[in-house]
Amino acid sequence: MCSGIKAGTGGGKGMNAESIAGEIRSSSKAEQRPSVVVLGVESVGKSSLLSALTGRFAESSALAGTTLRCERYPDETWDWIDTPGIVTGSDAATVRDALEALKSAESVLVVLRAYRAHEELAYLLPMLDSRKVVIALSFRDRLASMDTESQQRRIATWREKLGVPVELLDSRAPEVTDLTRVRTAVMRARPLMPAIPDELPAFSEARRQSWGLVLERVLGFAPLSLLLLFGPAWIAVTQANAFADRLYDSLGALLEPLLSWLNQLPAPLASSLGGDYGVVAMFPFLLLYALPTILIFTGLIAIYKSTGLIDRLSYGLHPWLMPFGLGGRDLVRVVMGFGCNVPAVVATRSCSSCSRSACVSAISFGSACSYQLPATLAVFAAAGFVWLGPVYLAMLAVTTLVYLRLTIPSTVRQTHNKILLPALGNLRPPDWKAVLRESLQSLRDFAVMALPIFVGICVIAGLLQWSGALEGLTNLLAPVMAVFNLPPEAALAVVLGSVRKDGLAIGLLDGDWGALKVPLDTPVQVLTAVYLAGVLLPCLVTLLAVAREMRPGFALKMVGRQAGCAAFFSICIAWIGALLVPFAN
Repeated sequence: MCSGIKAGTGGGKGMNAESIAGEIRSSSKAEQRPSVVVLGVESVGKSSLLSALTGRFAESSALAGTTLRCERYPDETWDWIDTPGIVTGSDAATVRDALEALKSAESVLVVLRAYRAHEELAYLLPMLDSRKVVIALSFRDRLASMDTESQQRRIATWREKLGVPVELLDSRAPEVTDLTRVRTAVMRARPLMPAIPDELPAFSEARRQSWGLVLERVLGFAPLSLLLLFGPAWIAVTQANAFADRLYDSLGALLEPLLSWLNQLPAPLASSLGGDYGVVAMFPFLLLYALPTILIFTGLIAIYKSTGLIDRLSYGLHPWLMPFGLGGRDLVRVVMGFGCNVPAVVATRSCSSCSRSACVSAISFGSACSYQLPATLAVFAAAGFVWLGPVYLAMLAVTTLVYLRLTIPSTVRQTHNKILLPALGNLRPPDWKAVLRESLQSLRDFAVMALPIFVGICVIAGLLQWSGALEGLTNLLAPVMAVFNLPPEAALAVVLGSVRKDGLAIGLLDGDWGALKVPLDTPVQVLTAVYLAGVLLPCLVTLLAVAREMRPGFALKMVGRQAGCAAFFSICIAWIGALLVPFAN
C-alpha cells in the first residue's frame, strides 16, 4: 500500500474507522436512510448509474481519516455512497480501508463490466468478506454477439453460484426497468457464497472490427497519446484566451465607473473591492479567462472518458509516468491545470489514491494556468524573445518531472501500481448526457469551491497591498535576487506571482505591457525571472484548494518542497544558462 493513505492518516481530525462508522450511523439515523456502498473499477459506469437511480448529481464528501473522496447520491430511500474507482493495484487496499470505515452500510452494490466481470470480481472479492452484496453487470450493449436467452442463462448461473442478486444492464444509459430491478435487488442483497470467479460462465463481447484493433494499437503508442492529449488541450486554452483578449477591454470599460466609485471608499474597503487586486478589479480575469477554459477542459475530458479514448491514452502513457509517481490518467488532470489549477486539484479525486499526492504536486508546480501562461508569453514578447515560449514550456515539463522524482516517496513508484485491466473495450460515440453532467458538476464545483476562495484571496491581496506588506516583502527579497543573477527590481514580480500568477507580468512589464520595466538584459535573465516568479510558490487560490482537498499539513509541506526545488532550478537556469549561451554575457 502507498504510504499515507491508511485510514486515520489524513483528514483534519485524524478519525479512525470506528469513529467514521459512528458518524455515518448517526447521519443515517438522523436522515432515516440506510447506506449502500457502490464499488467498482474506474470507468465502469457507477456515476451514470447512480445519477439515473437517484435523479441527482453527486454530493462530494471526504471520508474523514483517509485520502479518499466519496460521492454521495441521497434519495428518499437510501444514501448511495460511490467510492473512488479502482485504477491501480494499490487502490484495492485503500478502498478496503474505506469499506472498513463503512461497516454500518446496509449493503454493497458491485458494478462490473460484463465482458470483464471475472477479472474485476477477482480484484474486488477480498473487500466483500461477509458483507451483503448485489452485483450489477454493466455494458449490456457490448454483448451484441450473445442473444438475450444466452445472457439470461448466464445471469441465472451467476445468481446460483454466488448466491446474490445479479442484474445485467447498460449502466451508462439504463432503462427504467433496469433501475427498478437494481432497486429490488438491493433490498434482497445477501453475503456472497464462496464461489471461484473462474467457475462462472463468461459474457462474450462483440467481435471488434479489424480497423478498431489497428486503431487501438496506434493509440497505445505513447508519443501519439501525448499529441492527442496535449494537442486539443493546447488549442482549447489558446482559443479561450484569444476570445478573452477580444472581450477584456470591453468588459473593463463597463466596470470602470464601478471601479472608480469603489476606489473612493475608505482605504481598506477600496483595496479589497477595487485597487489592483480587489474582487471587482479581478472579475474580468475570472469571467473571461478562468471560467471558459475550465468548461472547455471539462467538456474535452468528459468526451475522452465517454468514448473510451482516455483509457487508451492513459494506458499508453502509464509506463512513461510511473517512474515519477504518476499514472496515465493523472496527466489528464495536469493538462486540465493549464485551464485553472483549482478544478484540476478537485478533479484529482478520481486519481489513483497512491498517485493523487503526486498529481496535486505536479499541478501546483508545472501547470501554467490561464492567468500564468498568457502573462508569461506577454513578458517574452515585450522582451523581444518570443522564441522563449516553447523553451519555457519544455523547461517546465522537465523540471516538473525531476521535482516529482526527488520528492515523491518510492512506494508510490512501485511496479504493483500498474493500471489494472489493460484489455480495453471498443471505442464508442460520446455520451453527451455524461458530458453535460460532468460539465454541470464542474460548474457547480467552481461556484461552490473556487469562487469563494477566489473572492477571499482578492480581499486578502487587496489588504496586503493597502497595508504595505507587498512592498515590505519586495524590499526583503530584493537582495536575494543576486543569487539568481537578477536585478533587485525583479523581486516585485516574484512576490506578485506568489499571490496571483499574472502578477509576474505586472511586476516585470510597464503600464501598457509593451516593454519591460525591469532591466533584464539577456534571454537567460528573462527566462529565469519568469520561471522563478511563476513556479516558486503556488498562487494562494491553488494553495487553499489543496489544503481543502487534501489537508493543511500536506499543503504546507508541498509549499516547502516546491519553493526549495524551484529556487534550485532557477539558480541552475541562471548560472548554467549564462555559461552555455555565449550571448547571455
